[in-house]
Amino acid sequence: MNPTGIIGAGFISAFAITFIFMPFLVAYFRAKKEGQMIKEIGPNWHKSKSGTPTMGGILFILATVIVTLLVGAIAHQLTAAVLVTVLVFLGYGLIGAFDDRIKIFNHQNDGFSAKQKAGLQVLGALILFLILMFAGFDFKIVTWWWTLHLGWVYLPILIFWMVGWSNAVNLTDGLDGLVAGTSIISYVTFGLMALKANLMGIAMFDFVLVGALVAFFWYNKKPAQIFMGDTGSLALGAGLAINSVILHKEFALLLIGIIPIIETLSVIIQVTSFHFFKKRIFKMSPIHHHFEMSGWSEWKIDIVFWIITLLGCVISYSLT
Repeated sequence: MNPTGIIGAGFISAFAITFIFMPFLVAYFRAKKEGQMIKEIGPNWHKSKSGTPTMGGILFILATVIVTLLVGAIAHQLTAAVLVTVLVFLGYGLIGAFDDRIKIFNHQNDGFSAKQKAGLQVLGALILFLILMFAGFDFKIVTWWWTLHLGWVYLPILIFWMVGWSNAVNLTDGLDGLVAGTSIISYVTFGLMALKANLMGIAMFDFVLVGALVAFFWYNKKPAQIFMGDTGSLALGAGLAINSVILHKEFALLLIGIIPIIETLSVIIQVTSFHFFKKRIFKMSPIHHHFEMSGWSEWKIDIVFWIITLLGCVISYSLT
C-alpha cells in the first residue's frame, strides 16, 4: 500500500467510526444524565451548557488507537515510535477519563486534586522516558543551527513537556469547537512533518487522529452536542508533546501550539497579578473568556484562534 493509500484509509476509517457512533454515545450519556458541570466562576451564559454530555474524547481516542493499530499492522508500519505514541495518547486519555468520571459521579466540576493529576502526569512521563531509553531513543534537542544530545538530562525536560502540554490544551478547552479546530490544524502539520522525515507510521497516526477529530467537530461545534472532556484534551495535549519529541521538533511545537501557550500564559499572568497586586489583567482567564466578556461570540473567538494556529503552523513548517 502506498503512503497516500495508508493515510487515506486511516483517515476515512477513523472519520467513519467517530461520525457513525458519536450519536449513540451522546444518547447514552443523556440517558444516564452524565453531563458536564459548569464552573460557577465561569461566564454566566455558560450555565446553559450544564448537563451537556462530556467524555466525547473516548470515541475519537478509541477510533484513533484501533485504526492506527489495524492499518499500521496491515501496512507494516507499527514501529516502536508509533506504539509509544499510541501508548502516550491512550495513557493520558485514561488519566482524563478517570478525572471526568469523578466529576460526573460527584456532580461537580472538580475531579482529581491538582497534586493527584500532576502526579499521574509525571508518572506517565517517567514511564515514557524509561520505554524510550530501553528502545534506544536518541534524546536530543534539534534547532536550525545545532543539535544537543542530552541523555538522562532530557528527563526533567520530558516531564515538563508532557505535563505542560497536556494541561495547556486542557486549559484551552473552554469553548465549543475551539480545541477540536486547533488540534486538526496542529496534527495535520505534524503529519506533514512526519512525511517529510519519512516517518510514515507517525504520519499515519496523525492523519488518523485528524479524521477522527473532523468527525468529532461536527458534534462539538457550537452549539456543542458533546464535549471532549479532560479525556480528550489531556490526550490531545500529550499527543502533540510526544509528536514533537519523536520528530525532534520541540521548538516547532512552540509555534504549532501557540494558542495553548497563550492560554496558559494568560492564566499565569492573571493569577500572579492578583496574588501580588490584587489586580486582574484580564476580565477572566483563560484568555478566551476575556474575549467572551469583551463581547466576542464563541464563533469569532474560534475562527481568530484557528487562524493564529494556522499561521503558526505555516511558519513552523516552512522553517523545517
